Amino acid sequence: MASLTRAARVAALEKVQADIRALRMPGFAGPPVHGPPVLSRVFLLGQAPGPHEARFGRPFAWTAGKTLFAWVERSFGATEERFRARVYMAAVVRAFPGKTRGGGDRVPSPAEIEASRGFLEREVAILRPRLVVPVGRLAIEQVLGRGVRLDQVVGGVIHQEYHGVEVDVIALPHPSGASTWFKVEPGRTLLGQALDQLGRHPEIRRAFPP
Repeated sequence: MASLTRAARVAALEKVQADIRALRMPGFAGPPVHGPPVLSRVFLLGQAPGPHEARFGRPFAWTAGKTLFAWVERSFGATEERFRARVYMAAVVRAFPGKTRGGGDRVPSPAEIEASRGFLEREVAILRPRLVVPVGRLAIEQVLGRGVRLDQVVGGVIHQEYHGVEVDVIALPHPSGASTWFKVEPGRTLLGQALDQLGRHPEIRRAFPP
């Protein structure tokens, strides 16, 4: 994919996104959601759209997004608009999985995660990212392996192979209002360290020059 022209790579991403829009999963609520086909070496991996994202037609469009983009501005000064234009935004699953009986967002099953895995493989093959930013425990586990603890991985830079590509990984906790991990110690300090690492990373500096 690296040998393709820029236009061909954009067309390849657009084909992946057309296939994402065609995906229908039993039990999921609402249509699939994706960001624009940005040719970026920074790859943000969310968990899944929430209940509002389909209405706006973009990932991180509601409360968690406000927190995420506040972190981005704190880290390296980029606005939400600039970030969306320069970072490829993907997710472990591409449509809202629905609610649990208790009212919380349902965690996708392994089979549902596997159904979207091929999209990620294709996106990574096209983009060949240098930096992957998984946001939230589910996304972090898909990149770094099941069972990793947030306090083990948030705050540092991890060198990892992701879908056959050598990348740096800077993990972030989920910015959901329901989460308290990043609001208390050690999460508060580790989040600050992660945002410092993000702002200093060469690919962020390349994508967001002063």
